[in-house]
Amino acid sequence: MPVSLQDIAARAVQARSRIRKHIYQTPLIPARRIGQEHDAKVLFKAENFQLTGSFKLRGALSKLSSPTAQGRLITASSGNHGIGAAFASKVLSKDLTVVLPETVVLAKLENIKMFGVDVILHGAETGLAEKHAQQLAASGSYTYISPYNDAEIIAGQGTIGLEILEQLNEVDNIFISMGGGGLLSGLGSVLKAYRPQTKIYGVCASNSKALAASIAAGHVVETDHLPTLAEAVAGGIDEDTITLSLATSVIDHVVECDEAEILRSVKALAVQENIIVEGSAALALAGFNQVANTLTGQTSVILLCGGNVDQDFIAKVVCSV
Repeated sequence: MPVSLQDIAARAVQARSRIRKHIYQTPLIPARRIGQEHDAKVLFKAENFQLTGSFKLRGALSKLSSPTAQGRLITASSGNHGIGAAFASKVLSKDLTVVLPETVVLAKLENIKMFGVDVILHGAETGLAEKHAQQLAASGSYTYISPYNDAEIIAGQGTIGLEILEQLNEVDNIFISMGGGGLLSGLGSVLKAYRPQTKIYGVCASNSKALAASIAAGHVVETDHLPTLAEAVAGGIDEDTITLSLATSVIDHVVECDEAEILRSVKALAVQENIIVEGSAALALAGFNQVANTLTGQTSVILLCGGNVDQDFIAKVVCSV
């Protein structure tokens, strides 16, 4: 059955009551320098400061605390959802296995293992890890939990929108990185339900843009998945994903960014704002930078979705020319 944005918004309110004792209400931080040259007010919703370093904790807690998460559970992740799900499984006493691509960032892998869950490495990218987890679940040994194609996961991500509505009286635009669409669908549904005048910008990486291409086509399409600094949003999407219709209904603009733009944005956040984030979070800023000259006098929120990075990566970025 199709899921409406009104349904997701209602579920987000319910999810918040279940998960709020386990998460941080993350700050909305005014930019020090970014946006000034265009006379645009910019604020960062800092999910990189979330308890597990990513917004993914919200969706994982929402799902694992719901009645549908029973028995032996299995999920797939590029890393951040795996960390959130592993944390949720520990605090909620759930039996969980996490399937990760063989290319997972080492820091994320170590964080997942820290919570004592079973880990399987499979495939060169997240889409292949998802298919493997689904195949294992189809054997009857597990209940599969999608990192994005699930109403309770999406509702958990939507709790970010409820916080923003309380933290900021007016928001003209919000920039959200696009992966499987759970964040875009959840946050977008809440904002469109309560503040429909807010413009939703979905930002995709040129090297892996399955959701953006599917929105443009009106149905799920496969795309090439090349290496990207925004590895947390890389990979394909399920053929039956509910995020496609939700994302299509809430999104106002799609912005596509290349690797050079993502790299510059990671560095700008570190050097100009003293904020350390991963490439998928900087992707949202890269999208803002593309259109900033059209946003004079407006208030824009940039969603910093995660900050789980290797120290060597940040050192190389900050020292780059």
